[in-house]
Amino acid sequence: MLTPVRSRVRTAALALSAVAALALGTTATAGATAAPAPAPSPAAAKQGPTSVAYIEVNNNSMLNAGKYTLADGGGNAFDVAVIFAANINYDTSSKKAYLHFNENVQRVLDNAATEIRPLQRKGIKVVLSVLGNHQGAGFANFPSQQTASAFAKEMSDAVAEYGLDGIDFDDEYAEYGENGTAQPNDSSFVHLVTALRANMPDKIISLYNIGPSASRLSYGGVDVSAKFDYAWNPYYGTWQVPGIGLPKSQLSPAAVEIGRTSQTTVTSLARRTVGEGYGVYLTYNLDGTDRSADVSAFTRELYGSDAVYTP
Repeated sequence: MLTPVRSRVRTAALALSAVAALALGTTATAGATAAPAPAPSPAAAKQGPTSVAYIEVNNNSMLNAGKYTLADGGGNAFDVAVIFAANINYDTSSKKAYLHFNENVQRVLDNAATEIRPLQRKGIKVVLSVLGNHQGAGFANFPSQQTASAFAKEMSDAVAEYGLDGIDFDDEYAEYGENGTAQPNDSSFVHLVTALRANMPDKIISLYNIGPSASRLSYGGVDVSAKFDYAWNPYYGTWQVPGIGLPKSQLSPAAVEIGRTSQTTVTSLARRTVGEGYGVYLTYNLDGTDRSADVSAFTRELYGSDAVYTP
């Protein structure tokens, strides 16, 4: 039996979203200015899988991803840091989905110079996760290609405005059917991903392999699997190969929650990742304490080195 979907701190985010749902329109702060991501400084050479860290910004700093390096060679322990999470919300007046940032996500984006750029300068990619928000809007129930493309533009505009490196899809908590919304259909996610890739040909698009969207990757002769850069298992402490047509180098069957998944399991899953030739290793909930023992439990297997924490 699989472990439950990620445990998350939701209370504060939901309260904020309930208020924000009344304020419709653009999600970007008026004072924000477009800022392309800086060219990263060359990171120390590192051989091995891509390591990913989801960070709950309601409680923790994105900068935590840059505090871990490899004792042997000095490379970054983490290659991709995911801002968790923006939301897909629903405007009951216009009956349209829109991209929403709670105050903590907005703070990170507005302070990109100090919250995001330091990671990018180290060579760490920063991706924005987009998550359902209990309002009936989801990636799988856009009623037309036009509405899917409009939401794709909101996401790609945010990536451009805040100098991000891509978008992560997480089809949880949508509660399809709420507010009179439709149930998932077969075309919605295909149209959405197709439009987003057209808007962002050189950016990361990743899939948290869960929800109705994850099983609706093909429609009308179009399969969007190859439009993703990565896909990963959503069940922490387990091994599950994502059901998407990507090479092993772009998949993470391993998923761990830092501080909650035992170090023995973290090590075992990392060893299996290397042994079976997969190219990605997913972690969740990197917080601000010294987690070097937990991080070393996988870096030793993935990269042959302990991880060093620098506050």
